[in-house]
Parts: sequence; structure tokens; C-alpha cells
Amino acid sequence: MSTLPSSDNRKQSMSIYTVMLLVSMLFMAIAVIAMYMELNRWAPDYYRTNTAQPSVMVQPIANMNHYG
Repeated sequence: MSTLPSSDNRKQSMSIYTVMLLVSMLFMAIAVIAMYMELNRWAPDYYRTNTAQPSVMVQPIANMNHYG
């Protein structure tokens, strides 16, 4: 078995793992773009809570000193 560099310069074909890596990178890029678009869609309102209207009313506890 030789350790010298080969004179054969043929390029190896892409394996299925390389194709899966490229496809996953493409889908991750699409996901990042979609999340950025959603952030820009909701960004002006995600820190303003004064317009939020809760749909459930919380009843206060009548006697706070009695624990059971």
C-alpha cells in the first residue's frame, strides 16, 4: 500500500450524505429567513403590553392568613 500521492485526479462523486447536508443547509436558510420575516411582522408589538386584554379574570383570595 503506497502513501505517495496518486496521479489519478478524478473527482469523487457526491455521496448521499453530502446531498443531505446541502439540502439541510438550504432548509435551515429558509427557516432563518422565515423567522426573520415573522420577527419583522410582530416586532413593533412584542414589547407593548398596554393594549393586551386578558380573557380570564383572576379572583383574589379572601383570607391570605389562612393556609388550610
